[in-house]
Amino acid sequence: MISVDAALGHLFALVAPLEVEEVPLAQAAGRVLARNVAAGRDQPPFDASAMDGYAVAGTPAPGSVLSVIGEAAAGHGFPGRVAPGEAVRIFTGAPLPEGASRVILQEDVTRAGERITLGETVGPSDNIRPMGGDFRKGEVIPAPRRLRPADLALLASMNIARVPVHRRPEVALIATGDELVMPGETPGPDQIIASNGFGLKALFESHGAVARLLPIARDTRASLETVLGLATGNDLIVTIGGASVGDHDLVARLGPELGLERAFYKVAMRPGKPLMAGRMGDAAMVGLPGNPVSAMVCGQVFIAPMLRKMQGLGEARAPRLTARLAAPLPANGPREHYMRARLGPEGITAEDRQDSSLLSILAHADALLVRPPHDGERAAGEVVEYLPV
Repeated sequence: MISVDAALGHLFALVAPLEVEEVPLAQAAGRVLARNVAAGRDQPPFDASAMDGYAVAGTPAPGSVLSVIGEAAAGHGFPGRVAPGEAVRIFTGAPLPEGASRVILQEDVTRAGERITLGETVGPSDNIRPMGGDFRKGEVIPAPRRLRPADLALLASMNIARVPVHRRPEVALIATGDELVMPGETPGPDQIIASNGFGLKALFESHGAVARLLPIARDTRASLETVLGLATGNDLIVTIGGASVGDHDLVARLGPELGLERAFYKVAMRPGKPLMAGRMGDAAMVGLPGNPVSAMVCGQVFIAPMLRKMQGLGEARAPRLTARLAAPLPANGPREHYMRARLGPEGITAEDRQDSSLLSILAHADALLVRPPHDGERAAGEVVEYLPV
């Protein structure tokens, strides 16, 4: 049995960053930028009006009367030059006319025909957005970076139409066991509904993967071999259940015979001890425990960091935050414990029931409170680490 950190080290060794592809900007949301990209233009590309008003030359005195010689709107600049004593009606986003040095707000003037009279008070701002005030041509967005909506808007304004990103990891999910039926089917008297794959699929896809649910592998060598064959071509194979030491746990028993080169088996953690991993042909393979909470916790702790590395985001454990305990905790045992917990105004509170079969408790939780091995008693108010879920 190895530590969580040692298991992560083995798992990182099984995967590498995937190749780079270019995708249209509209398809780049959530993808990981693989190379630095540079702006193809200045933004704004010209001095632009920040307000609706009148573009003028110099600093006319309050009460001055100016002649309106034209108009400038967004997309339609004024072609001439503004001289002292003149003004151009201008709208937000329009290019500043040649010769103009400020924009007088429309509410600070009185207009009569083609003349304006400045009020007694004119604001101190020039109301101009300078050329390149947002970014300059050649300015870089550094990689790696998972692209958020604001990043896509920035890339568009930089005139970047196609984006270099890492290919999304393709993950095959295989639930195992004669006891399972799919949601919507009628279970027999000794069967349950297969639930783990749906939670894990959503989890993996939230971390940038393309996850596919393969048919349930029954408790026979032929069935397991057939479904593993369907997983060929994926970057990562994740089996659910069958990784323990029972007579019907075929993944652990038959995996090596079917081509699994095992890297480790069993991790000193709760929940999730019967975890195994290795390589199956060209793919990394991880065997998750069958208990639903164990599977989901291991997905968060182990698979999510693997997916991040495969997308070029480096090797790092799942990010942890800190909070103060709202209630005391007893001492922890020899395994790292990921306790289902709730965050509230008073801090973080571990759920009363921690059984690894209780999906309702996991669904109610919004954090995994991390207890190190042999962690002593903790009093209310002490700071602890947790993973948001």
